[in-house]
Amino acid sequence: MKDEFFVDTNVLVYAFDESEPNKRRKAKTLVEDITKGKLKGTISNQILGELFTALTKKIENPLQKAQAQIIVNGLIDSQHWKKTNYTTQTISRAVETSINEKKPFWDSVILETMLENKVYTIYTENTKDFTNTKINTINPFTR
Repeated sequence: MKDEFFVDTNVLVYAFDESEPNKRRKAKTLVEDITKGKLKGTISNQILGELFTALTKKIENPLQKAQAQIIVNGLIDSQHWKKTNYTTQTISRAVETSINEKKPFWDSVILETMLENKVYTIYTENTKDFTNTKINTINPFTR
């Protein structure tokens, strides 16, 4: 879909992490616009799992697991967020991409999941690991 885009874990984390107020404001607006159906955001099961881990272990002031669970389940239950998953074939292609393009494996899984689901844009702060001629990267914090 032309106006559909993937949202990377780092963007979602900033929407709930209070340690970076400027990034939080931009990320929160993006997440809210998707949740309200104003934009067409897509996330994968991988991103949902990474989000839970990041919110409970990797941010400056980690959330309680119950709080992170509410956030993750809210995204899962939202009718406006498209959820995708990957297959064993996706993993196989991601391994190849990781090797051939010298990219981190889990970012390669996201890339291949995007291509498999015909989503060609990703909102991410990590633009360097998503450089690929098949997709567009947008850093929402530099717009």
